Amino acid sequence: RIEQINAMKRLSIMYRHDSVIALSLLWVVGLVILTLNGVWQAWALVPIGVLAQLGNEYNIHRHIFHLPPPKRQWMFNLMYLAHYGHHDFPTAERLFFVPIWFAVPMAALNFGLAWGVGVVLGFDGALIYAVAIVLVGGLSTFLIYEWFHMTAHLNVPKRALERRVTRLHAQHHFQDFSRWFHVSPGGEVIDKLMGTAISREELKAQSRIEFMTTLGLRPDDPRLLV
Repeated sequence: RIEQINAMKRLSIMYRHDSVIALSLLWVVGLVILTLNGVWQAWALVPIGVLAQLGNEYNIHRHIFHLPPPKRQWMFNLMYLAHYGHHDFPTAERLFFVPIWFAVPMAALNFGLAWGVGVVLGFDGALIYAVAIVLVGGLSTFLIYEWFHMTAHLNVPKRALERRVTRLHAQHHFQDFSRWFHVSPGGEVIDKLMGTAISREELKAQSRIEFMTTLGLRPDDPRLLV
C-alpha cells in the first residue's frame, strides 16, 4: 500500500510537466501504430531505439547541457532553463524534466533521422521502422529516464536500483559535475566506456572544492544577476 502511494505521488509529479505529457501521448500513438501495422521486423527494432536513446541521454547531457555558459544573455537563459538551473536548485520539481521546447523537437529530429536512414537504405517499411525505433523504443527509454531522474531528486523510499541511480547522480551534482552523465539504469556502462565514470575513492582523493552550482560560475557572475 505504501509503495502504491509512493508511485502515485511520483506519477502525479511527472504528469504535471508538459513535456512528459506530450511525449507520453506520442509514445501511445507510436504503440498503437506499431500494434496495428507493425510486422515482426519492426518490433525487433525497438531495442535499437532503447540503445540509441541511452546514447542520446549521455551525449545531450554531456555535450549540450554542460556546454560552457554562453556569453549572450538570451542563450544563457535558455540553457539555465534547460539544465544549469537544475544544478542550482536540484530539488525544484519543475526543473527535474527536460523542457518541452527541447524534448519535442529532439524527438521529431530523431524520428526524421530514423525515417530518412530507412528511406536511403531502401526499406519499404521505413516509416513504421522509425515509429518502432523512436516513438516506441526511444520514448519508452526517455520516460524511464525522467522517472529515475525525478526519483533521484526526491526524498522518497527507493528500491535498490533507484538507490544506486540516486547515489551516482548525487556524485554528479554535488561532487564532480564532469562525471556520471547517465541517469537511466544501465547507462553507467556508457560513462565507463567514455571515461566519465569515477569511483568513490577517487572522488574523496581529489578533494574538489570548486563551486558546484551553475556548473562552476561564480555566484556574482552578471549573467546570474539579470
